[in-house]
Amino acid sequence: MNETALLGLPLLLPAQAQKHVTVNEALSRLDGLVQLVLGSVTLATPPLGASEGQAWGVPVGAVNEWAGQSGRIAIATNGGWDFVQPRAGWRAQVIDRGVSALHDGAGWRVGHLSLSPFGAGVRIGVVEADHLIAPGAASVTADLIPSHVMVLGVTARVIQTLTGTLTDWLLGNPGAVGRFGSGLGLAPGSHARGILASPMTFYAPTPLELVANGGAFAAGTVRLSVHYLDLTLPSA
Repeated sequence: MNETALLGLPLLLPAQAQKHVTVNEALSRLDGLVQLVLGSVTLATPPLGASEGQAWGVPVGAVNEWAGQSGRIAIATNGGWDFVQPRAGWRAQVIDRGVSALHDGAGWRVGHLSLSPFGAGVRIGVVEADHLIAPGAASVTADLIPSHVMVLGVTARVIQTLTGTLTDWLLGNPGAVGRFGSGLGLAPGSHARGILASPMTFYAPTPLELVANGGAFAAGTVRLSVHYLDLTLPSA
């Protein structure tokens, strides 16, 4: 056997020359896999200027140096790439999604907290967007709440000052003014932490609604984050 069973680390052979090369290769791979952090599991083009040890999950359809490596982990090593096949049960933090992912033996299940033998599980998710305020008494976002998820709450932070004749504002969804916060500030850094007393299930894509109190909005930007749980189906 020339490599370890689980991580594929190269092993020293009897009377091998330049043992340091093999040892350094094993350490580089180990450095990339321990406390595994993936820049993305959807990026199909190898990033330019990747730092030593950075890793990505290679998706189907990857190109250039990643062509033919779909499903594997690409680790930046010595100006090139080292590829490792992940195993069922491996967990990684996915940077561009802001959540962890669990490998099911075939691919990464982003956000999964649990996973049954047939692929059912509980998934946690965050949808985040910067919302530019439109003039008026209320400003409605695009559909930020996904369909068939259990919302735990919504958080928000003012990025650019909310201007207009309002004194403060409320955060909710259409038909539920202020569900996620009221009396909210106008200055940059003002925030809302709208934790629901009981998680609420939404059965259709739903927007959020910002309502001006004491006047109307003129302009501004608010960063919004929807925090939710999702139940995934077992495979056929």
